[in-house]
Amino acid sequence: MPSYQDQTWIRLWKENSPDIRERVVGWRKQNAVTRIDKPSRLQRARRLGYKAKQGIIVVRMRVGTGGMRKQRPTGGRRPKHLGVTRIKADDNMKTVANRRVVQRYPNMKFLGSYFVYKDGKHYWFEVILADPDHPRIAQDKEITKRIPRTA
Repeated sequence: MPSYQDQTWIRLWKENSPDIRERVVGWRKQNAVTRIDKPSRLQRARRLGYKAKQGIIVVRMRVGTGGMRKQRPTGGRRPKHLGVTRIKADDNMKTVANRRVVQRYPNMKFLGSYFVYKDGKHYWFEVILADPDHPRIAQDKEITKRIPRTA
């Protein structure tokens, strides 16, 4: 069952509250992969392994909707630049977001991710990553159980 904090976030999202809408206006202007100081849904992040310590980062990932509905432009472009090759029908948006963030930060290990917001054009997820080689993370037994340390 979702916690009180999660229920509040979901209620604000469903009611399309002005607080969240103002935040999202700023998010649209940011890059698709944006490193942030602290999670938007703190309790959810903590359940996934987030701790406010060095070696753990939170990244907000914006994924464009479209899936297989996007029409292929006719001629004149490489398939890579058509904008239709990277979202597969069998991958949900969360999986796409996780994959893109892990590609962007190759030295970090994936701890978890959660939904933040969606509108007609984009989904936003926050992804939690940990650096297994960081001394603070290496000392934390709880996190080292979840991620293998690289040699």
